[in-house]
Amino acid sequence: MPDHSSFSPTGSHGIRHWQEGTVSEPGLDQRGNVFFAAIEMTRMPMILTDPNLPDNPIVFANRAFQDLTGYEEEEIAGRNCRFLQGANTDRETVRELREAVVARTAIQTEILNYKRDGTPFWNALYMGPVFDQDGKLLYFFASQLDITKRRGSEAAFRQAQKMEAIGQLTAGLAHDFNNLLQVVAGNLELLESHVEGEKPVRLLDTASRAVERGARLTKQLLAFARKTRLEPKPTNLNSLIIEFGDMLSSTVGGSVDIQFNLKPRTPPCLVDPVHLEMALLNVVINARDAMPKGGTVTIKTAPLRLNGDAGSHHLPPGDYVALAITDEGEGMPPHVVERAMEPFFTTKETGKGTGLGLAMVHGFVQQSLGKLEIDSELGRGTTVRMLFPAGASPDAATAAPKPAPVPSTVARPQPVEPRGSVAQTILVVEDSEDVLVLAREYLTALGYAVLTAGNADEALQVLSAENTRIDLLFTDLIMPGGMNGLALAERVRAMHPDLPVLFTTGYNEDLVTDGQRAAGMDLIGKPYRRTELADRVNAALNRPKIRRAPHLGIGHKEG
Repeated sequence: MPDHSSFSPTGSHGIRHWQEGTVSEPGLDQRGNVFFAAIEMTRMPMILTDPNLPDNPIVFANRAFQDLTGYEEEEIAGRNCRFLQGANTDRETVRELREAVVARTAIQTEILNYKRDGTPFWNALYMGPVFDQDGKLLYFFASQLDITKRRGSEAAFRQAQKMEAIGQLTAGLAHDFNNLLQVVAGNLELLESHVEGEKPVRLLDTASRAVERGARLTKQLLAFARKTRLEPKPTNLNSLIIEFGDMLSSTVGGSVDIQFNLKPRTPPCLVDPVHLEMALLNVVINARDAMPKGGTVTIKTAPLRLNGDAGSHHLPPGDYVALAITDEGEGMPPHVVERAMEPFFTTKETGKGTGLGLAMVHGFVQQSLGKLEIDSELGRGTTVRMLFPAGASPDAATAAPKPAPVPSTVARPQPVEPRGSVAQTILVVEDSEDVLVLAREYLTALGYAVLTAGNADEALQVLSAENTRIDLLFTDLIMPGGMNGLALAERVRAMHPDLPVLFTTGYNEDLVTDGQRAAGMDLIGKPYRRTELADRVNAALNRPKIRRAPHLGIGHKEG
């Protein structure tokens, strides 16, 4: 069926104006009238073909058609339109066009054609029959429109939607998976003191290592989903790359050379330098793997100003810093490039890649308000380009504040000294019953008194009870219902301005956007070990008291 979504110059589907035409004076010899002048001057490419001649050749092409295709008039006349087709032209669309010619009906469609120099372009094609007054078919008229930019924008939009949907799904799965890992890891840790014998201990260690690998996997997934806690700072990419150069060289091995092409006076950008190093390392490793026989990886930096071409990069106009990594490998076909940033997509052999490297880089760059671009062609290698906003604008990235400094982990962490002989009381708010039980077990073993609540409403009831003294609120960040951890903290701070809050989450989303709001707040990610929890609780309880206004200004945010 014809593609009725094709671009229409009139803003609507054709009803009468392009279905068919009728002429009273057939022939193309009289070209001196005003209508031929208009056809030659219009910017709309147009042709006429003669279906009464063998192979339905082109008998007229205006100058706009020549400009569109790059062919001269003598190269066009007498040829069938198929000379514009190429390797990726859809055969089904070609069949529909041929059937329209046989049926003497009009058709509108979009087809991938190729210019004289081999450049592909998307062609919005309108074709209809031209009859004489007796109903004899004389010509087929066709107008064309280059819609390559529109198709590219649509494809980019669909890809962005797909990646966003995958990111949302990935983040949700990682959150739930971290809750499960917390329960498994915690119970394995509790079992350690009850297990004896070489074989049981070895099995326990194997299970614990598997949990650690699972935790690393969820961190990678959250990085792709743009849910990693970043700590951006003004960073000179040239200096970072030079300092990181030895690590890159040792990683790629002796068969791969690394060349640096670092543009002097490249402006700084606001990024998390640690995450940027990991992103660079991931891309360089991919470049190395693309050249099994060795080759050269070129790392290039340069300032970039986007004005009129900002839309093609799907970025707002402004100054950017480009970091490009180019290899001399075999390159990738278009269908692989299209999926290269998806999590778990890999062309490597089983066991040689997780498919999360570029996905993590994509998430980091986007979270830094930049853009990750991939240019690749079979036989010509690949360039991975990261674009970051230049300058140290406070809006250039969203970062959670650094958690409060914590003391070094010790073998047997002790709780903060209780007041007199009364243990300090911690209110634990967690919607997962298994995680709640584990947290209570941990904290009780550390010497704290523990109260529990399954949601924010239950926590407020506990806090409102008479003669209840709470020294620390330990709450999950993401909870079902009308109030999540942030909203709960806001309500609690209105009641008890000096009460410290410790958040936990399996979904490392930034809590707040400025240090003032973050004062007094700490975070521990799931899965956590008892020693880590002890450190975070100590840090939260020892944080200097900060008087606060009743309203924090933290908006309600659904988990």
